[in-house]
Amino acid sequence: MSGEILIEPRGPVTVLRLHDPATMNALTPQMALALHAALDKAVADGARAIVLAGSDRAFSTGANLKAAIPADLADFDVGGTLEAEYNPLMLTIRDLPVPIISAVKGAVAGVGASIALACDIIVASRSAYFLEAFARIGLIPDGGATWLLTRAVGRVRAMEMMMLAEKLPAETAHDWGLITRLAEDDAVEETAMEIAATLARGPRRSYALIRKAAWSAADSGFEQALQTERQLQKQAGETSDFAEGLAAFIEKRPPVFPE
Repeated sequence: MSGEILIEPRGPVTVLRLHDPATMNALTPQMALALHAALDKAVADGARAIVLAGSDRAFSTGANLKAAIPADLADFDVGGTLEAEYNPLMLTIRDLPVPIISAVKGAVAGVGASIALACDIIVASRSAYFLEAFARIGLIPDGGATWLLTRAVGRVRAMEMMMLAEKLPAETAHDWGLITRLAEDDAVEETAMEIAATLARGPRRSYALIRKAAWSAADSGFEQALQTERQLQKQAGETSDFAEGLAAFIEKRPPVFPE
């Protein structure tokens, strides 16, 4: 079946793989819904970390325009599918209670780039490149790209990416702070899995609260961030993760966080 999401459980880590080789993982609204459902299922099935991957040629080349846009554009709302399928997916990624790592190789473009960059840790191959090509067809970046890019690399660099619509090599993306790790092409998924395995052994409840605090901080002022930290720290202090972490610290041993 074309345009599917492969679910690969690997112990406490679940790998979700965009799988449409014929289009280099170009996304359709159906794939967005399938990825949304796969994320929910991974969490429900007890995954403690998620790796989001594509193929060797591409993480994703963005939206499949042939599948999404009709020949007759009269009365067609290009933003409608964002509201119905892609925006709920992006909010689900934001609100996940477990860490998510993207493992990107090849082309990382359009809304596919938004999905990859919304993850907590982004591991990219040295030959990968990021592309915001929307301006080439008279559209604007979507999937939260305007928010993600300006906060990751600043307004000026984000403007260059969005307006010039040029390929940004992974090494430049790393220098700019757009991605977190560079790996050789044949080691991207191994690196992502190593990180995911480390996180899967960590304090699950703490990670959920860290994700919530970090996303909130990106949209708030300093005083609001302090208030949010105070509220979430109270919740963290009431968990078994904190009890085990503190006991391990006092006893000078590695912590063994509960399920």
